[in-house]
Amino acid sequence: MSGTVKPGYHTGFTLLVVLFILLIIVGAAYVC
Repeated sequence: MSGTVKPGYHTGFTLLVVLFILLIIVGAAYVC
């Protein structure tokens, strides 16, 4: 946490990662 990244950008990036992980989990559950 250097603080060089804007909080808004960091929050958006984290949200994007969470949505991507959820997409993978849902996709795997659907395939299986």
